[in-house]
Amino acid sequence: MIKGLSITPPVVGRISIGRVVERNGKRLPEKDDQFTITSQIQTKEGWIPHPYDEGFRKAQGGKIRSIPVTVLFDDPALNFRAAYTMFDRQSGRPMCAGNGETCRRICSDGIKQLQCPTPINCEMGQGGLCKPFGRLNVVIGDEDPTATFVYRTTGYNSIRTLTARLRQFQALSGDKLSCLPLELRLRGKSTTMSRGTPIYYVDLTLRTGMTMAEALQAAGETHAKREDAGFDQAALDDAARTGLANGEFEETEDEASTVVEEFYPDDEGNNESEGKLKPSLADKLGSKLSRPSNAISHEVTP
Repeated sequence: MIKGLSITPPVVGRISIGRVVERNGKRLPEKDDQFTITSQIQTKEGWIPHPYDEGFRKAQGGKIRSIPVTVLFDDPALNFRAAYTMFDRQSGRPMCAGNGETCRRICSDGIKQLQCPTPINCEMGQGGLCKPFGRLNVVIGDEDPTATFVYRTTGYNSIRTLTARLRQFQALSGDKLSCLPLELRLRGKSTTMSRGTPIYYVDLTLRTGMTMAEALQAAGETHAKREDAGFDQAALDDAARTGLANGEFEETEDEASTVVEEFYPDDEGNNESEGKLKPSLADKLGSKLSRPSNAISHEVTP
């Protein structure tokens, strides 16, 4: 296995609750009140819809508000990986990722492990450069049992809810999380910061129409059938754990450029003088790390 390359679950499509639109010559993210399921192919008009998108849309009256799914792994942390993450907005290059205690950061002399005080207390990560960033892999349908669709988010509500749900379902099912019939569901709420305007986030629930007892029974039956067939879930989880740990950052540079466009928009560009290039994040980090060691005690990830 090639070292330094994170081996992620196989992905055949994307799930989103927003899109990137062009306004005044700039491509900017725009929130939505529905799911969109796309392929991994992007054209000038946007991401090409996956065939599942049309089917769910017709079945739900035009807007996709729920998607029946399962997850690949019994370990919640393998299905949903979240970290404070920072990208260089110009190059799209992953620069730093941490958990609030420690982070891995690209420095002038290589990748280092540093303290991670969270974006609020990180001098380099403030201003939206560093955000909580999560990736959820789910299986839709039964055509390919190990191929997934990825949902990416920087939303606190989605990250908190998905983390809690996965851990709860793991506990309730007796470590049979991968066997539970689940459903991605769009939720809406208003907050003080949203000034009464609805904001949407993603929840993970039991399949519509199923009680907890029915879902647990179905999970037990699926687990028994898999064991009889020789399906080794523990080995699958171990293989995924090893693959993800093989690299420092999950996103490659080509993937990260689309992540930056959608989740890390450069809102500060309008304040720059005409014709003046903004220093890249890599330049800022290099400058920061050239200072005395006590000057980087607050540097962290996202």
